[in-house]
Amino acid sequence: MTNLISNQLESFGIRPEGPIYFQLPVPELVEIAIKNNEASLTETGALSFKTGIFTGRSPESRFIVKDSETADHVNWGKVNKPMTGELFDLLLARVSSYLSKNIMYVRSVQACNHKDYAQNVLTVTQSPCQDIFVNNMFVNVDVQSQKSVDWTVLAASNLKIDDYAELGLPTSHCVVLDLTRHVVIIIGTAYTGEIKKGIFSALNYYLPLKHNVLTMHCSANVGKKNDTALFFGLSGTGKTTLSADHGRLLIGDDEHGWTQNEVFNFEGGCYAKAIGLTQQHEPQIFNAIRFGALLENVNFKPGSREADYEDSSITENMRASYPIEFLENVNPYGYGASPKHIFFLSADAFGVLPPISKLTAEQAMYYFINGYTAKVAGTEMGVKTPTATFSACFGAAFMPLHPMHYAEMLRKKLEENPDIQVWLVNTGWVAGPYGVGRRIQLKYTRQLIRSAMDGHIGEAGYEKHPIFNLQMPRECPEIPTNLLNPKRVWDNQEAYQELAEKLKGMFDENYAQFIPKEVEKVLS
Repeated sequence: MTNLISNQLESFGIRPEGPIYFQLPVPELVEIAIKNNEASLTETGALSFKTGIFTGRSPESRFIVKDSETADHVNWGKVNKPMTGELFDLLLARVSSYLSKNIMYVRSVQACNHKDYAQNVLTVTQSPCQDIFVNNMFVNVDVQSQKSVDWTVLAASNLKIDDYAELGLPTSHCVVLDLTRHVVIIIGTAYTGEIKKGIFSALNYYLPLKHNVLTMHCSANVGKKNDTALFFGLSGTGKTTLSADHGRLLIGDDEHGWTQNEVFNFEGGCYAKAIGLTQQHEPQIFNAIRFGALLENVNFKPGSREADYEDSSITENMRASYPIEFLENVNPYGYGASPKHIFFLSADAFGVLPPISKLTAEQAMYYFINGYTAKVAGTEMGVKTPTATFSACFGAAFMPLHPMHYAEMLRKKLEENPDIQVWLVNTGWVAGPYGVGRRIQLKYTRQLIRSAMDGHIGEAGYEKHPIFNLQMPRECPEIPTNLLNPKRVWDNQEAYQELAEKLKGMFDENYAQFIPKEVEKVLS
């Protein structure tokens, strides 16, 4: 280890008594994981492991240290729950003592693929699989050239907080961010996504406040004309699928920053959902799961080493992490110019939103703040009911600042760059709600997005949606004309009107909680 890394560990009270594995190459980590029966190889060479009882994030046990610096900046509440500095210090001491007595995997990497905003991240984990995850998901750089440690992640995945109730904690595990001292501690959970989202949350605080960089939970790609496009969307809306376009280069699939003139990827890899993955429908992701990639919570098909992406008995949140260069059509620089087009993706299971519509700057704020999609509830006695889901800025769980902070930054960028076009895209249902209508074909959505970027949509003009006030194109190449206005493909016009008004009411109610009454506006 370098003196810089040793001194950083020492500053947190970590004094190693056991082995330290520093910056091991992936083949060696794979060998250790297999030898320790922590993981096994799939037939494609990827390493498959289980994360234990936690197969997803634990938002109820996530905290941010409230101190003199964060008190007036963090949007405190159910998402960003406060923790005292005294309790954090107590937990940090336990983590440091625990890690000191156990095997540690130490890795120094970089977040932010931009020379002006690069952040050195030091991670300490307990397993070779977690270390591979860090290697895959962050930007790998020359450790000897690093002159600082900007953020530290200490993951004591096997430590339990036995006296959690006495300490006022809801569980024996937790994730805590100290945004002033730039450290994240993870206790009692081996789900690797906590490492990724811990740093993402930290960047969502640090970059907007310190560097005026708009941080975004979105994917991004760029075309041959240097025309960057952003894709915002919650799980299941097609963000990863639609940003992977054979005619464009992928900048990144999940986390980005927007400077005055550029969009850059925070990560060096991808963390894709693998449920239902097939080579036919997602060939790039499927083919990226090879040696060096990491599968989480995926079972094998009986009697084989073939990954069974249909078996959700462990979790539907099965994941694959891999370096971004494992994909085809990747932008080698990790950044591109400011966007020409922004797409808000919503899988509307109510079936009332248009397949695509053009937004004004005010409407962009409205739909960005709402961060809408709809999920289909489980079936009970044959009844299937769509449920509206709202997540501010399409990533509320990772946004320490008030959503309006990010939204106002977006508004300013749209005002400064009036040529940027924002679109709302319904990747969900048409001709009726879930259970009655059908999901719009992927080929239509791809064509709508490509036509929007090529400037071939709306050449025949637009018509206004009577309830949502959205500008719907009258025509689009290779798209059935009647599909562009959702009401036209419903058999029951009254039912459409009723459900559309109901959904619009949900939007307005959700939006109102973010807007002070004295500045609340009626969007038109």
